[in-house]
Amino acid sequence: MDRLMVSLPSAKVLVMFSVVEAKPPLVINTWPWPKATDAAWKELVAASSPISAVEKGCTQCEIDQCDGSVGFGGSPDENGETTLDAMIMDGTTMNVGAVGCLRNVKNAVGVARRVLENTEQTLLVGELATKFAVEMGFREETLETNSSLQIWKDWKNNNCQPNFRSNVTPDPFKHCGPYTPNPDRNQHLYTSRLTLGINEKNHDTIGMVAINSKGNIVVGTSTNGLTHKVPGRVGDSPIAGAGAYADDDIGAAVATGDGDVMMRFLPAYQVVESLRRGESPTIAAEDSIKRILKKYPTFNGGVVAVTKDGKFGAACAGFTNFQFCARDSNMTSTQIYPVKCL
Repeated sequence: MDRLMVSLPSAKVLVMFSVVEAKPPLVINTWPWPKATDAAWKELVAASSPISAVEKGCTQCEIDQCDGSVGFGGSPDENGETTLDAMIMDGTTMNVGAVGCLRNVKNAVGVARRVLENTEQTLLVGELATKFAVEMGFREETLETNSSLQIWKDWKNNNCQPNFRSNVTPDPFKHCGPYTPNPDRNQHLYTSRLTLGINEKNHDTIGMVAINSKGNIVVGTSTNGLTHKVPGRVGDSPIAGAGAYADDDIGAAVATGDGDVMMRFLPAYQVVESLRRGESPTIAAEDSIKRILKKYPTFNGGVVAVTKDGKFGAACAGFTNFQFCARDSNMTSTQIYPVKCL
């Protein structure tokens, strides 16, 4: 194993993680959610299907409402509505099935699999994604709960703060909408991600990798997005190369954090390309984070990388605490790995 410790004061990143040499079959997922890992592992061992394993694992998190950031009843938008994003990518065929801003259907990753297997499309969004899901046999039901509605009410009572509008009237840092655009379009639009309150407590995603004994790799994601987002917002999770990416020939990566920034850099794709050039998983993950920090120094997020033969590593920035789970045939139970971030 190689050990990496890099300090970049200007970029405010400290990464310290050992590359772990696991052996497929293997399941990895972001955050300390071992129930999801175990559900995927059980399916992977029983059926040797990484697609089914990823679907099972991410579905478990949707049912458990992991940290309120996955599944129904979390991350209400400006209107108090919860919507879901999810994706599955098959590293053998390079096919992708995804849904964005899915309304009124709880099993978003299940719908993503139907897009993958029952259409020639890649991404379906909004109300028409819901219509597709119903056609595929999914039940339409509310995604709001008393808890999510209370989060929304508290936000309204706090003058709609934090707020993700910019360059509008009235001042979005002081007032609720409705908003109209400012006539001066040349105003500086960058807002510190710290000011916006984006952190691991309100912006998590489950990103999962499953590799079977034949070396077939599948990645999946599921999230309810960013709390208080602008209605209609879709994050990085259903975007191939941003929230996750897989290629049987090389390996895979999954990401979590500030999706609006991550989808501008495609960190999961960048990781796989770095692995293709021979970089270790930890170095590849760290490089993808550094590319983002160069432009967004207050960014927070984490990336987990894994090679086709099972070596894995991770890097992160901005989070006070980032952990991920892994399990292979040499482990008697799911292991949780901490990654140090500054």
